[in-house]
Amino acid sequence: MSTDTERRERLARIWPLFGLRVRTPRLTLCYPTDEDAAELADVAAGGIHDPAAMPFAFAWTDVPPPEQQRNSLQHHWRARAAWHADDWHCLLVADVDGELVGCQEVFAEQFATTRVVGTGSWLARRVHRRGLGTEMRAAVLHLAFAGFGAEHARSGAFEDNAASLGVSAKLGYASNGRRRVVRRGAAVWTRDLTLDRATWEAQRRADITIDGLEPCRALFGLPGLSDPTSR
Repeated sequence: MSTDTERRERLARIWPLFGLRVRTPRLTLCYPTDEDAAELADVAAGGIHDPAAMPFAFAWTDVPPPEQQRNSLQHHWRARAAWHADDWHCLLVADVDGELVGCQEVFAEQFATTRVVGTGSWLARRVHRRGLGTEMRAAVLHLAFAGFGAEHARSGAFEDNAASLGVSAKLGYASNGRRRVVRRGAAVWTRDLTLDRATWEAQRRADITIDGLEPCRALFGLPGLSDPTSR
């Protein structure tokens, strides 16, 4: 019987994203198998924010189990099935000491031309306030700037989401305006944020590495290797 490692290696030969790893001293981001996605769905159902608050424009966490887990799996499957080099949505799981604790997304349209990515994330509530949200974002920004050769990364958060705005501030994002949107049937303000390459380079970390990117480059619509620290 095949081991988990052997199954992942077999998948990676066909869909190279399964071999992608972004490592920091505190966590690893990797592309999830179906088993990982199912585990992550249970983590999300266990709680990722105060139920009285809503950090997401689409209130997907308001749905009870097991519907929430099914929706989470469909979200992962949909992103994989709809993947195109000019329009991709990469969902990565955050692994801390062998335990999945959250999801970090990076996505783009026409990236080869625009060199702009967007990011989004969530983290299990039981591990909040440990700096892991900042660590996840730093990891995916390294993937975007060092690995993909991005010029800009964009993010956003509701104005009452102090945790997300705090992560962006720590990592050097600048305000890029705000918008009035609907959340749980009420109008609220959301703040748009952007990080440029020069700002990222000024605080670039030397302790983040990328493995398995080279076989994935065509999937992201990328040319040859852009940075010697990513392979």
